[in-house]
Amino acid sequence: MRVRNLGILAHVDAGKTTLTERVLFTTGVTYKQGEVHEGTTVTDSDPQERSRGITIFAAAVSADWNGHRLNLIDTPGHVDFSDEVERSLRVLDGAVVVFDGVAGVEPQTESVWRTADRYGVPRIVFVNKLDRPGASLPHVAESIRTRLDAVPLVVQLPIGREDTFEGVVDLVGMRRVTWPGGVLTVEPATDPGSRTARKALEESVAERHADALEHLGDMPDTVLRNALRDLTIAGDAVVVLCGSAYRDKGIEPLLDAVVDYLPAPGGTADDDLVALVFKVHSARTGRITYARIYQGTLRKGDVVWDAGAQRTERVARILRLHADRHTDLDTATAGDIVGLAGVKAARTGATLSTRAHPVRLEAPRTAEPLVSVAVEARTRADAQRLPVALAALIDEDPSLTLHTDPQTGQTLLSGLGELHLEVAVESLRQHTGLAVQTGRPQVAYRETVVRGVRDFVYRHVKQDGGAGQFAHVVLTVTPRDDGFVFESAVTGGRVPAEYVRAVEAGCRDALGLGEHPVTGLTVTLTDGATHVKDSSETAFRTAGRLGLRAALAACETALLEPVAEVTVSAPGDTLGGVLGDLASRRGQVTGTTERSVTAVVPLAALFGYATALRSRTSGRATFTSRPAGYRLT
Repeated sequence: MRVRNLGILAHVDAGKTTLTERVLFTTGVTYKQGEVHEGTTVTDSDPQERSRGITIFAAAVSADWNGHRLNLIDTPGHVDFSDEVERSLRVLDGAVVVFDGVAGVEPQTESVWRTADRYGVPRIVFVNKLDRPGASLPHVAESIRTRLDAVPLVVQLPIGREDTFEGVVDLVGMRRVTWPGGVLTVEPATDPGSRTARKALEESVAERHADALEHLGDMPDTVLRNALRDLTIAGDAVVVLCGSAYRDKGIEPLLDAVVDYLPAPGGTADDDLVALVFKVHSARTGRITYARIYQGTLRKGDVVWDAGAQRTERVARILRLHADRHTDLDTATAGDIVGLAGVKAARTGATLSTRAHPVRLEAPRTAEPLVSVAVEARTRADAQRLPVALAALIDEDPSLTLHTDPQTGQTLLSGLGELHLEVAVESLRQHTGLAVQTGRPQVAYRETVVRGVRDFVYRHVKQDGGAGQFAHVVLTVTPRDDGFVFESAVTGGRVPAEYVRAVEAGCRDALGLGEHPVTGLTVTLTDGATHVKDSSETAFRTAGRLGLRAALAACETALLEPVAEVTVSAPGDTLGGVLGDLASRRGQVTGTTERSVTAVVPLAALFGYATALRSRTSGRATFTSRPAGYRLT
């Protein structure tokens, strides 16, 4: 069976989980439509997802449509869980990006779009909620063009608007598709407006596709469809469809578009096995490892090789994924996304292959944690179990990290946002029964160089019997906008190349030794000296580490704090209060409209903001945030 691996991506509340539910119902996977507001959806199966009404964990499901197996991953829309989206996009061949027909491009949509760009994932767009007041397909298409720098090719037109929305005109097949009484009805589209729109679509496609250009003026449907597929896969344009998932309008044409325009997975079943682990989940029945098979065939009972960990794993069971339910498979081949039981230690990002032909694929990126919370057990018995439970939590979610504060001795759990940590701690309580308590989150500050030093001399000399240590380095530290760069200006071989590399390694070690990690500096090794017997790479690495720490003490430094871009949507009569509150939190307003305000706010000032905003606006406002880097405090 032919395969399509795709993700459903969107900003929070754009309707992607509802769309996934409608896809499952339309393809016959479910016999009843689940609803987010009722807590009955298939993919939002975790108790926290159902109680909060949001997607937290990426969930994989499978469905069949027109002779194709569709492996779908419903991803979170909230920025705190963006790493779930990142890991999913790493293993997908295509995506459906869902837009709210009123809001158009929203902050998190833009973020996942850029991530899909980075991984080269082809996309089609589904403009949802066209039955809502204020919905506008042209407005969304224009926002795709201006905010995402993409070329939207609108292949459907809405029939009716807002509460009179009843279906779509398919410009590729020149069909009117409606759902009177919930029944799919297809009729020819012969009205002048549809013919004009079809001609405009042909012209837009012909501008970007040579074969379509040859048929301009009399373009067959197959030529147009193939051109749209080529443009989608190349990333030169994006096909735009529309509908209302909640009203069951537009689902079948969307499924046809998935088959027609998104690519099939590559790889063959005859090659040596290569599979990438992109998610780990500790279920009640045991650990399940989610993997995408890129080539080869995997059989139940096979022993595979984890090249990164340099260890073997035995695959006890292969599972066809259906959110929190599974069915057993005997084999899985190239293109499949499956769950593996029995794999005990492979972590997210691990490559599974054969020992005879080991392979290591690029792992998904993991975002740097921004917020920390102190976690401690309430009882002595729970304190003994807590480290194991936290390790299992981090095994599932690599965007969480754990460390001990050397000054306070507190165990600090770090993540991407306040909600991220709140969900993680609640999962810890629910799945382990541990009684844990948390302290106020702490933000991850950084230190940067404002004014550097030139030709700072540091000598590392140690003689305590036996071979000694000698390293002489001269360092110049200068500020830069971001990051760390090491350069060598040593001439005449005064410091051999292997010692220069050791000095660089020592300087990198030094960046994390202070109270806050240091960034925004260039370190130049300008001179140095060696000893014929006592110099070594170890000595020069130590000199780099201690020398840079001493040089930084002589520099003028400043503290950087993480900031977030916050977009608040609120009724116009409440925006004044919203602006005042943001100002009190040291927010810098970057844009306003009649119903929204965008500002850059220190992350430390956003703790508890959701509750404060609801209180200030009587529950009428919502907000989203995304990391926006660092700025001087």
